[in-house]
Amino acid sequence: MAQHFSLAACDVVGFDLDHTLCRYNLPESARLIYNSFAQFLVKEKGYDKELLTVTPEDWDFCCKGLALDLEDGNFIKLADNGTVLRASHGTKMLAPEVLAEEYGRKEWKHFTPDSGMACRSGKYYFYDNYFDLPGALLCARVVDSLTKNNGQKPFDFWKDIVAGIQHNYKMSAFKENCGIYFPEIKRDPGRYLHTCPESVKKWLRQLKNAGKILMLITSSHSDYCRLLCEYILGNDFEYLFDIVITNALKPGFFSHLPSQRPFRTLENDEEQEALPSLDKPGWYSQGNAVHLYELLKKMTGKPEPKVVYFGDSMHSDIFPACHYSNWETVLILEELRGDRDGKPEDSEPLEKKGKYEGPKAKPLNRLSKKWGSFFIDSVSGLENTEDSLVYTWSCKRISAYSTIAIPSIEAIAELPLDYKFTSFSSNNSKTAGYYPNPPLVLSNDGKLTTK
Repeated sequence: MAQHFSLAACDVVGFDLDHTLCRYNLPESARLIYNSFAQFLVKEKGYDKELLTVTPEDWDFCCKGLALDLEDGNFIKLADNGTVLRASHGTKMLAPEVLAEEYGRKEWKHFTPDSGMACRSGKYYFYDNYFDLPGALLCARVVDSLTKNNGQKPFDFWKDIVAGIQHNYKMSAFKENCGIYFPEIKRDPGRYLHTCPESVKKWLRQLKNAGKILMLITSSHSDYCRLLCEYILGNDFEYLFDIVITNALKPGFFSHLPSQRPFRTLENDEEQEALPSLDKPGWYSQGNAVHLYELLKKMTGKPEPKVVYFGDSMHSDIFPACHYSNWETVLILEELRGDRDGKPEDSEPLEKKGKYEGPKAKPLNRLSKKWGSFFIDSVSGLENTEDSLVYTWSCKRISAYSTIAIPSIEAIAELPLDYKFTSFSSNNSKTAGYYPNPPLVLSNDGKLTTK
């Protein structure tokens, strides 16, 4: 792998949409997502009304990288070697002695050493992005409620969460004004979305003028994608992108064979017939990376065009694009914003600060007191030995599958296109690929051990 990475060397630049090109006002979007599920569970499935009330303190539970064991209702935080660093039952953290008794120092039962371990299975669920995280808080509170009321174990609530996803986020939900989420985003997009800064719009035009092919690949459906793009980029957003792919169903977009996931054309946001191949640029639905790459070869006239893909989800964007398609990957990691000196996020436009808020909730990208750092954690030493610091499983995957990691696209938008970023593959470094700086907790990593 190359030690340096430059956009100038890429032929094709691809983007995820949600939380990548489109940044959300996290405290507001988190509350909306939480409410969309909580209202469904209470009104449609008869869950406890207490779920509808959330205090600002409750949000401290949210931390990317947690796994929910669907059988016992425990949330866990994994070390890079698969052992359990911290755990909770519902929202109640397990005391060190209970943690030691339940998990010891052995690999978690569902862990596989390959960092590409599935994020979703019938037995567990990894919380890997800001759409998922409010669901972690809700599920934890569901476990609290079920434990208090009937000590239920094994738990059986996951089917109701899946029904809530289907109700609020199914393909027709936007058009039908179904559920809570889409009607509210339509009603007041400014409450939930940040428009793209001028520097980012200028940077996209600069890439296009430099002859790069620009792609948008999102799992959002075409109608929601259009609303977001018109709001954040303007009504003429389509001229920026040579190829737009919606309902991409990542990570399957990268991992599935063309026959499993063909491209489809769209008419009035309705999917049409399956295409045997992708022959020209345009707006498509579903699809697969193999047929896309064939088109990119044709468009560039190169046998191996170099592609870079920007995304915020390790599970849906970064791991599959790197592992299956061998693309360069840029991870958008908002934890790098929330990490600096514990200062309030300063990227939020002044006119939005305090406009919608009651008491301040912790933004989802800020450090959780309950779970500690997203990047590292301490393991208590044996008798008479010091605690040691270890990397988290999430942190290990960043350096394994990302070319570089940045807090936002805005952070690089004013750099020249031939700027040479140091990549994570440089000397196999755990920190080299973070731009502009590594997280504070990794800035002095001499004390870290890998078990």
